[in-house]
Amino acid sequence: MTGWRSSLRTPWWTLNRAAGVALALCAGLGVAVQARINGALAQRLGDGIAAATISFGTGLVLLLVGAFWMRPGLAKVRLALRDGSLRAWQCLGGACGAFLVATQGLTVPALGVAVFTVAVVAGQSASSLAVDRLGLVPGGKRAVTVNRALGAILCVVAVFIAVSGRLGDARALGLALLPLLAGIGIAWQQGVNGLVRQAAGSVWPATLINFIVGTSALLPVLLIIVAVRGIPGSLPSDFWLYLGGPIGITFIAIAAALVRHVGVLLLGLGTIAGQIIGALIIDTFFPVAARPGPATFVGALIALAAVALASRPPRTTSAS
Repeated sequence: MTGWRSSLRTPWWTLNRAAGVALALCAGLGVAVQARINGALAQRLGDGIAAATISFGTGLVLLLVGAFWMRPGLAKVRLALRDGSLRAWQCLGGACGAFLVATQGLTVPALGVAVFTVAVVAGQSASSLAVDRLGLVPGGKRAVTVNRALGAILCVVAVFIAVSGRLGDARALGLALLPLLAGIGIAWQQGVNGLVRQAAGSVWPATLINFIVGTSALLPVLLIIVAVRGIPGSLPSDFWLYLGGPIGITFIAIAAALVRHVGVLLLGLGTIAGQIIGALIIDTFFPVAARPGPATFVGALIALAAVALASRPPRTTSAS
């Protein structure tokens, strides 16, 4: 009876690994949509940094509305910083999120969502292994099993196949370096945000801190741009262009909650699969650059196979 009652108090995603990966996949779909929204907002404003600041700023405003109810968690974070169980640098994951959102506005209008996404995948899948191995996540170090390593390698292979049709486009490849670097930062962001969530005892204080840091990183850059080039274009009236912030809140909260239970690599591969599926759908039906070709679809299938492979638990041998 005690075990049954205990299971009712257990977060539902810990009861089923596949459910956790499915939730990560849904979060990845949201990131693909966010990339399309922030790319469109950047086009309207004529400034990718302004679009990123608006995206992070709207998310921060929404979170500040609920800051009063987050006080116990924020107090726990302050205590953890004071006693050294949480380091100050572990609260800076939002800076990587700010860089990702900035690259959405700077590169998606030229690259399209699909190429942007596979560039992010290349950085994220490789760095997830390192973050797990170094133990920069709740729960400590996670071994680099054969399944996990092969899953990450397959993701990188999927990227090269997906972008093979644009290897001769020097400008596109140069721009793709920005989301690739952003992908490297995502794995670290997910790991340290999980540590903040663990210290706070809730995903919401961790999400709020992430948005405070990200907005604080973007504002000085925007002010410099305004001082040099003037105020960006007038704000568009289409409400959907301001949904990037709320989508970001959802993604950060899901990632902070899941990373403790599935690790950075598996969380990353799940979100990668969602990003690729979402990117293909968006670029097929609502393209901002060239529509994805057969190679991009093949790359997406390989990435999905990588997620399935990395999700498999390692084999255990029973004692004879």
